[in-house]
Amino acid sequence: MIIKGSTVAFTGTKEQEAELREFLKANREVSGVLMPALQKAQGIYGYLPEEVQKIIAEELDIPLAEVFGTATFYSQFTLNPKGKNEIAVCLGTACYVKGSGEVLAKIEEELGIHAGECTSDGKFSISATRCIGCCGLAPVLTVNGDVYGKVVPEDVKGILEKYQ
Repeated sequence: MIIKGSTVAFTGTKEQEAELREFLKANREVSGVLMPALQKAQGIYGYLPEEVQKIIAEELDIPLAEVFGTATFYSQFTLNPKGKNEIAVCLGTACYVKGSGEVLAKIEEELGIHAGECTSDGKFSISATRCIGCCGLAPVLTVNGDVYGKVVPEDVKGILEKYQ
């Protein structure tokens, strides 16, 4: 599996790095510290770019591959930043059989990114999700928690324009 890098440049600050390094130094001897370290880092930065993973590996004296493997194994972690407008397209059974795959493809086409990515201007990110509990409205997508039901690909452009 190939993991694509972020389309948004990493913009971490010295203050963020200092906060993370302080946490890591204070907890480096704690058994099982990698998970709390990743949670702390994601809390500080909002995601876990390669630059942050390298800091964790360096401070905890563990291989970068172990940090990356853990970060990609657990769904609570993300390697890419979230956009100002977070789009989630349900690919659960009810939505999928009613065309959510085509809706997702249209969103990806309109924004020029794929699920799991963020636009270079930081305005939009897309995630493919499982059932969000609105099966009667299938296919469903959300933007920042706003629910859109019975969506067809032709609706996508108008929905996105609301968030420009």
